[in-house]
Amino acid sequence: MKKRSTIGRENLQDPITSHLTGHAATLDPERTVAQTLLDLRTQQLPDSILYFYAVDAEGRLRGVVPTRRLLTSPLDARVADLLIEKVVTIPATATVEVACEFFVMHKFLAFPVVDADGKLLGVVDVGLFTDEVIDLAEKQSLDDVFQLVGVHLTASKASPVASFKDRFPWLLCNIGGGMACAVLSGFYEALLAAQVVLALFVPVVLALAESVSMQSATITIHGLHGERVNWRGLLRNLRQEFLAAVLLGLACGGTVGAVVQVWKGTGAVALAVGGSICLAMITACMLGVLLPTAVRGLRGDPRIAAGPIVLATTDMATLLFYFNVAGLLLARG
Repeated sequence: MKKRSTIGRENLQDPITSHLTGHAATLDPERTVAQTLLDLRTQQLPDSILYFYAVDAEGRLRGVVPTRRLLTSPLDARVADLLIEKVVTIPATATVEVACEFFVMHKFLAFPVVDADGKLLGVVDVGLFTDEVIDLAEKQSLDDVFQLVGVHLTASKASPVASFKDRFPWLLCNIGGGMACAVLSGFYEALLAAQVVLALFVPVVLALAESVSMQSATITIHGLHGERVNWRGLLRNLRQEFLAAVLLGLACGGTVGAVVQVWKGTGAVALAVGGSICLAMITACMLGVLLPTAVRGLRGDPRIAAGPIVLATTDMATLLFYFNVAGLLLARG
């Protein structure tokens, strides 16, 4: 049998579909364990079986069955009842570099590769990758974390002057965003003078919006790394983040609003603060998805839209929501 070749540094930009480990060990989810084991004995199976994959009649992935679970389950049990349905999959459009990062992040021994319709194309396992490639992926993942806050990984080992040059431009972005927020706040001096309590909660509003925007940006960047923009996937991500943001906004806004009510005893102010926090967090989540995606759509590195740029934009949008929503609600109250 031909010995399969391993993947090295020179293969990082190859499509992962060119390095699949032959056909996967697939199961019919509608059959019993006894029937499945008999079927497997008549099949030509891969040299190494880490997981069994259940597919429907159209070849779409339904779930994964760990080998131990299949062998130890009752013979009359249905395969469909043994499935782990939430499967981490690698898209067919991924590069070797992106696939390797899946192994670094999730620590699984193998991943199924699926197309846009969810059809199983094959499997890639960790044995294909050389230690050099794994080390590169770990370094890349760490570099992503550094760049989320506007710092390159190499800056941690650079001279003070080089570190200054790497970090200062991003701090200028923070300064610019902060000055813009100060100018925006100046337009609402009359509102703040009439409702001083609003100024007390500006730090809380900004902190919550910044946190949720960075969470959304981090999730988005991980999904975009090495990938072209998938507009269907973008709409799906926006929907998921919107629903999550609504729940987070209601929970955080309700909590802060309750504190305002207990502390100040003013229902109108509590509603204004809580309501504006909810809307600001929804907006921040959307920015965390849209800004990195827009940069990727322009063929740029989406990481430059994280950190300082997302935070500066989120701060300005949050203050606009906060002051306008609060002013509107308090004027009606």
